[in-house]
Amino acid sequence: MAALHRHQIAWLSAVGWQGLLGGSWDAEALDCLGHWAARGLPLVVTRQRDDDGIALGLCAPRRWGHRRIALRVERTEVLYFDEFPRLDQVLTQLPQSTRAPARQLALALQACGATARVYGSHGWQHITGLQHVREGSDLDVWVGVGSKEQADAAAAALNAFASPSRRIDGELVFDGNAAVAWREWLAWRSGGPQALLVKRLNGASMEALA
Repeated sequence: MAALHRHQIAWLSAVGWQGLLGGSWDAEALDCLGHWAARGLPLVVTRQRDDDGIALGLCAPRRWGHRRIALRVERTEVLYFDEFPRLDQVLTQLPQSTRAPARQLALALQACGATARVYGSHGWQHITGLQHVREGSDLDVWVGVGSKEQADAAAAALNAFASPSRRIDGELVFDGNAAVAWREWLAWRSGGPQALLVKRLNGASMEALA
C-alpha cells in the first residue's frame, strides 16, 4: 500500500461521494459537495490521524466563500491518487507579468532535477476551472527534494523569482512527507535559526536538523 504524502490529491468513487453527501451538512456545504460529486472533482490529502480512514479536504472557490471543508473516507473509496499541476502547466492562468519569471523558475528547477507543483488557489483553479484566486493570492508551490544540495539549489531558484504581481511561497518536501518552508530553509542554511518547523502528514514540530 503506497504511503500518502503532502499535497496529494484524491479522486473518489461514486460510493465515496454517496457516503459524504449523506452526512449532516449545512445548505452551503451540501451544495458545494454536490457540485464536486457531480463533476468528479478531487479532494486533497490533509493532516492524518492514527485511526482508520483518510482525512481529506475541500478548498471551495469564491462561489462558496472560499470555505474549507474537512472530510473523511475509507481508502477503498478512493479510486486513485494524483498530483497538483506542474508550474509550467498553469502559466497561462497567471498574470502576464508573472509568466516569464514562472517559466524561468520551472526551467531552473528542472536543471537541478526538481519540479514545482502548484497547490493553493492557483492549483485549485487549474483543476476545477472555478474562481479560487483572489486579489493578492500567492503562487504556492511545493518542490520535492532528495538531498541538502538539491534543496539548496531549489531554494536558490525560488529566491530568484521576481514578479510585480505575484509573491511565491511554498515548501521543500523531503521524501514526500517532511516539508520545510523554503525561506526558512535558506535562513537555516545561512546560519540563522538552529531549528526548523518541519511539517508532516501527522503533525508539525520544531526540529534541529543534522
